[in-house]
Parts: sequence; C-alpha cells; structure tokens
Amino acid sequence: MPDPAAVNSMFGRIARRYDLANRLLSGGRDVVWRRRLVVAARASAPRDVLDLATGSGDVAFALGRAVPEARIVGADFCAPMLAEAERKKAAAGGYANVVFQAGDALALPFPSARFDAVTIAFGLRNLANRARGLAEMRRVLRPGGRLFVLEFSQPHAWFRPFYLLYLRRILPALAGRVTGDRAAYVYLNESIEEFPNRPALSAEIAAAGFTAVKARALTFGIVALHEARAA
Repeated sequence: MPDPAAVNSMFGRIARRYDLANRLLSGGRDVVWRRRLVVAARASAPRDVLDLATGSGDVAFALGRAVPEARIVGADFCAPMLAEAERKKAAAGGYANVVFQAGDALALPFPSARFDAVTIAFGLRNLANRARGLAEMRRVLRPGGRLFVLEFSQPHAWFRPFYLLYLRRILPALAGRVTGDRAAYVYLNESIEEFPNRPALSAEIAAAGFTAVKARALTFGIVALHEARAA
C-alpha cells in the first residue's frame, strides 16, 4: 500500500503542473472521464457532496457548475494541492457553492451521515488502507447516499500490451519533462498496474457496506466508473 507521507510529498511537488500533466498524458481524456463522473453524480440530485482527494478541484468545480443548488466540499490531505484549488477558485471569481478544506480520507473530519453523495477521482488507489477509506466514505454518507469512484483499472486484454508500453516507457519520460518529477510518474505507473480490476474493486466496495454496486469500463478499460449506494 502507498506510504501517506510519500504520496503527500509527491503531490505537493507536482501541484502547480498537475492539471497540465493530466491533459497531456491522457490526451485530454481525463476531462471526458471526469465529465462522466459528474453526469452520474448529478443524476442522483445531491444536495451535499463531498469530493475526496479533490486535488486542484476539477471535479468539485464541475459539480459546482452542474449542480448549482448543491453544496460541494472538496477535501484533500495535500496542502499545496488545496492551495492550487483555492487559486483556481479565486481566478474564476465564482463557485460560491464550492469550499475546500483539509481532510484525510482515512479519518474524515466530518460527522456521520453528513453527505448524500461522495465522489473520488483517481484518489482511491493512493490510500494506504482502501478498506478503511471506503468505510469512512460509508460513514459520512446518509442512508441511501451515493458513492462515485472514478479510478484507473485494468485494460481489456487486447489493449494491455500497448497500455503497458505506454505506462512503463513513455509516460514517465514525458511526465518528467512536463513536471520535472519523473519519479512521481514511475509511482503512477506502478500504482496503476497493481490496482484491482473492476470485479475486485466492486467486491471491496460491497464489503465496506455498499449495495447496488456497478462498474462501467471507459476507454478500453483503462479507467472505470464505480457507483454504489450506502446501505
């Protein structure tokens, strides 16, 4: 499992170039993936939403636009990432319904049954203890609340050789040029390769007390959108 201090330090180092790296390394697909997450979350008509591992705030801002009547809390344990999110909010001059605060996904600073939706995009695999993190997400959701997890997954078999070539050779080299931190994206590669596939992650979500768990493969299976309901 990832070391929390190392993950925090890594994201702190790349915070200012994180968005640029995401766009370049995914060929812009990260925008499409996040949009799928937001569309799914909006369909649940949430009033209070927690966006975990919010990073630079892309999902929180998109939710703020898509569900303007909802209150969005973006939480992250990396201070430089939160600073970047606050910088983007100030530059936009809006998003009164979006607030950011420090928060560790393994010990959330919120009362039980506080939210009716929890979103997390590309953050679950960085948790030192996924079971504990999922249990915390379940705790802060109201009964019947919805969980939306957007995360890297395991690609379709025919695409796997091409994907691994990109992950192991091309991505770290390109990311090193963009961010100046090649090591951060070597970690990205390793964390993706070791992450559970859709059925395995669905089983982990169900074990944390969620029902109606379902998963959709995106872009040849390299990303998946998981949805579930708090029992």
